[in-house]
Amino acid sequence: MATMAEEQPNPYLEPSPPVRLSSETDMAGTDTTPAPSWFTPKRLLVIFCVINLLNYVDRGAIASNGVNGSRRTCTKSGTCSSGSGIQGDFNLNNFEDGILSSAFMVGLLLASPIFASLAKSVNPFRLIGVGLSVWTVAAAGCGFSFNFWSITICRMFVGVGEASFISLAAPFIDDNAPVAQKTAWLAIFYMCIPSGVAVGYVYGGLVGDHFSWRYAFWGEAILMLPFAILGFIMKPLQLKGFAPAKSKKTQTAVETIAQEGQDTEALNGKDGALSMKADSKYQSSNTPSGSTISSNNVNEFSRFFKDMKVLLCDKVYVVNVLGYVSYNFVIGAYSYWGPKAGYNIYNMSNADLIFGGITIVCGILGTIAGGCVLDLMTSTISNAFKLLSTATFFGAICCFSAFCFKSLYGFLALFSIGELLVFATQGPVNYVCLHCVKPSLRPLSMAMSTVSIHIFGDVPSSPLVGVLQDSVNNWRETALILTSILFLAAGIWFIGIFLHGVDRFNEESEHHATRIDKSNTTPLLEDKTADTAEASA
Repeated sequence: MATMAEEQPNPYLEPSPPVRLSSETDMAGTDTTPAPSWFTPKRLLVIFCVINLLNYVDRGAIASNGVNGSRRTCTKSGTCSSGSGIQGDFNLNNFEDGILSSAFMVGLLLASPIFASLAKSVNPFRLIGVGLSVWTVAAAGCGFSFNFWSITICRMFVGVGEASFISLAAPFIDDNAPVAQKTAWLAIFYMCIPSGVAVGYVYGGLVGDHFSWRYAFWGEAILMLPFAILGFIMKPLQLKGFAPAKSKKTQTAVETIAQEGQDTEALNGKDGALSMKADSKYQSSNTPSGSTISSNNVNEFSRFFKDMKVLLCDKVYVVNVLGYVSYNFVIGAYSYWGPKAGYNIYNMSNADLIFGGITIVCGILGTIAGGCVLDLMTSTISNAFKLLSTATFFGAICCFSAFCFKSLYGFLALFSIGELLVFATQGPVNYVCLHCVKPSLRPLSMAMSTVSIHIFGDVPSSPLVGVLQDSVNNWRETALILTSILFLAAGIWFIGIFLHGVDRFNEESEHHATRIDKSNTTPLLEDKTADTAEASA
């Protein structure tokens, strides 16, 4: 009997051998090296740019005269026109029309923090697929709407769909861009904002005039559908600062084994009764319970509020977002009311095409130029604020002066220069948002930045400018009052130059990421040529 006892030692009384994990093998000894991804960094950039372009084509289309249209009017003699587009079909006043342009913000506000938080437990690439699917269905729903409230609800769900993409795409690009070209890559991505709005003006005008405003939304949905499907069928990618799902499970297993090892040491030298007790405790610990799930939910909320506190206490982040809010207040109103203001001030018969052309050319050149200039200056947070304040200040001068001209050609020349300078801010402002926080906070940083610039920027600006115009009934005066807010944005960003900004891109961001081989968190599979050469040597 004694011999049998020696041949079958109790596992709870024997010290456990150390467990070592790496990215190459999991606990079962199987190979967990990621399979090569179809994506290369440049392909990823192109795909994300097209998706971003479609997002903003939708914004431009709903603001175009072809889709938005004009309200029903009646003359003193009693002759009434039926109106055109959404405003004519649903008989909307300017305030309701402004609300319609901003309705997507409700969904964006609610969904952005949720998607940003889920990125820590669900693969971010799959979250983008879910969001784009919602966007596709909602855009198609806009085409089937039958009154003000039905299209407003669909616009809200468009915001839900966009929320996953806007909070996660920029961190993916930042991870995979060449070190010396990070701002330029971000600028290329954000170049799609003015380009998309401009293409939307033209697209909405052409489709609305030749077919119906409903076809514009159905066309957008068809174009976005392949990218929604792609989010589910392609190999998922990882963000810097986030361990893959397998690694998280492995970490949990390691912690469990470590805990068992501590229990084993405490049990060494004691009788078999304690072994039976440890065995029952081990079995019960592997049984999921409601209290465990509740505890996990509480921890998720606690972590979210803790992360929010970190963002709100970061002076660099707050100043950057405040400047961005002021800037976006003006740009949002320009994008929505610009064609209508141009039509009324300068009698532009083809205002959609003119504003669309100016925006797309100046948007592309200005945004790329801003990113390249910051890279040449050396991409730092302080240099980003210098570029932001300078470009916005001189851009504001040009835009303000443009609306003072009575000549159409004088307006077009100065307004084009102003937009060229104003759009140079897109790369630098998002560079600051991504680099003033540690990597694991980047999705939340981008989500809250986007929510802020919409909820305090372009969302209230469209209806407020509509109210202002209803009050003063003078589009030139309305445009001058609106443009003056750009000077406020330049002043706020100027303050940022004097703040002590630290680039946190290379900071360790997640405790669990340090416990597992960091190669697990590589965003895209890097070239293995060097590794192969080392192995053969």
